[in-house]
Amino acid sequence: MKSAPKSRTEANKADKHARILDAATALFAERGYAGTAVPPVAERARVAAGTIYRFFDNKEALVNAVFRRAKQALGEALFEGLDLEQAPRPLFDEFWARLYRFAREQPEAFRFLELQDHHRYLDETSRHLERTVLAPVAVMVLQLRELGVFEPALPVDVAMAFIWGGFVGVMKAERDGHLEVDQRAVDAARDMAWRSCARVQESP
Repeated sequence: MKSAPKSRTEANKADKHARILDAATALFAERGYAGTAVPPVAERARVAAGTIYRFFDNKEALVNAVFRRAKQALGEALFEGLDLEQAPRPLFDEFWARLYRFAREQPEAFRFLELQDHHRYLDETSRHLERTVLAPVAVMVLQLRELGVFEPALPVDVAMAFIWGGFVGVMKAERDGHLEVDQRAVDAARDMAWRSCARVQESP
């Protein structure tokens, strides 16, 4: 009989925690880490500033929590149920389609993950998660290279950076008003990324 109040309390706590992370994700994505203070996060989350410190010791702890949630969501979106053993080109196409879907469905998380200054505040737990999420991408690139589909001399980390950077560049150009990204543009960018990594066939 006494479990109901506790359940309501836990639900309220979880709701506040989620609102704080949602607000922080949006503001970090919009203003960057240095440009985001705790009070605006609290205001956007509709909680008192002191409430945030009940969940997180400081702003660095908060941004690490935001990073881990966004990175975990990206990993699930990219690889949950993905068959890494399928034929090379369909595998790459599906990976690209999943990346585009994540950017559309979770734009604030995607924009936050675009930021280039993560590593100055990431703790070891966040760094470990990043390596874990990136591992399947590295496996995919390595497989394509070993199959002779990608250039054998192409470093895995260079290919990963190029693919991610190319996609981010397209989405950023849209956000800045320089490009209208529709399915045709997404497919064209995908094909260009593929050709840039693909093994050059020598003429007979």
